[in-house]
Amino acid sequence: MRLATWNVNSLNARMERVDEWLDYASPDILCMQETKMSDDQFPHDHFAQFGYESVHVGEGQWNGVAILSRVGIDQVHTNFAPGIEPDGEARLVSATCGGVKVTSVYVPNGRAVDDDHYVYKLGWLDRLADHVDSIASPDEMVVVAGDFNIAPTDLDVYDPAKFTESTHTSPAERAALAELEGWGLADAFRRLQPEGGLYSWWDYRAGDFHQHRGMRIDLVLATEPVASRAAFATIDRQARKGEKPSDHAPVIVDLVDHP
Repeated sequence: MRLATWNVNSLNARMERVDEWLDYASPDILCMQETKMSDDQFPHDHFAQFGYESVHVGEGQWNGVAILSRVGIDQVHTNFAPGIEPDGEARLVSATCGGVKVTSVYVPNGRAVDDDHYVYKLGWLDRLADHVDSIASPDEMVVVAGDFNIAPTDLDVYDPAKFTESTHTSPAERAALAELEGWGLADAFRRLQPEGGLYSWWDYRAGDFHQHRGMRIDLVLATEPVASRAAFATIDRQARKGEKPSDHAPVIVDLVDHP
């Protein structure tokens, strides 16, 4: 099974690139973020032509998350689980796909450590931890994947000194991510790719992609029953090249039948 996550940064603007990528990368499950579409606009029928069922939570020109699956979709949650304060933005969707409980997330950016959005981000991460605990257990096959807007360690940024006292690398954000992982989730990509200098996001400005000035903020977190089956992981830089790319590249994790 091939799992992938990709912040497409507007599906309308990137549809041709997404079609091309689905054709050659052929993921079985794709978690998608920043579709920037309403639910009425989302092209379920279009993706069905590629063999995918899909579920989407959108709000129009901002945010938006989806799951595409060739191995079935059921048990859908279109916000946080019941009993958890729902979010007013389209940032989370969960479903069971081929026996794996999958959640696609678009974690708030945070903007700046002294901004109200940063407080919202930390609270959102707390609710995400409660959500995962509500819908699953660590001994099940669970994946939480998406744009976390957090670089887990200094290995995940091109120059840690450039991010001192800024979002994406602050101690509180990293602690919230570590708490989520402490529930029973492993960074599947990092387990297979331990070296630094591997990034999933590059600013459009100043030639950052070509200068290798990036961050790894798109993550595939998985419980041990999934992570132990991970045999291959990569960040598809090819999808960041060419005309009208997203500023994110897809992250891919391949699973084998038995660990």
